[in-house]
Amino acid sequence: MKDLTRRATFELFTPVTVRFCDTDKLGHVNNVSIASYIEAGRCDLYYKLMQQAQTDARIDVVMARAAIDFRREIFYPGTVEVGSRFIKLGNRSITTGYGVFVDDACVATAECVNVFFDMETRKSVAPDGKLRELLEAAVAR
Repeated sequence: MKDLTRRATFELFTPVTVRFCDTDKLGHVNNVSIASYIEAGRCDLYYKLMQQAQTDARIDVVMARAAIDFRREIFYPGTVEVGSRFIKLGNRSITTGYGVFVDDACVATAECVNVFFDMETRKSVAPDGKLRELLEAAVAR
């Protein structure tokens, strides 16, 4: 398993500006806001993948599971960088890993399982062709 607390684990980073409205009454960034930072990384990762694979527009991914570990506080103002990567490929699903960093400090990690989904039939599908090749290569790195 990849160490999601290390910046070197990731090739793709998405910068996210911490907004004042992301904070809670404790003065730090709320856990729900951290989930939205991870979503920004997830969307960036999948957008780049689907563009590269030139997939059928009907095929997308839906979230089946998300687990987040909150490791340190984040404060306003600031910027975080979300590292994103593919870590495990299933028949119809892909597990992604995320590290949220403030400078070199890992403040949160997450693993999410997404299912490939045909938007017309509303059913899960197996990724094939170039999409599967790209995913296999990404998981192997």
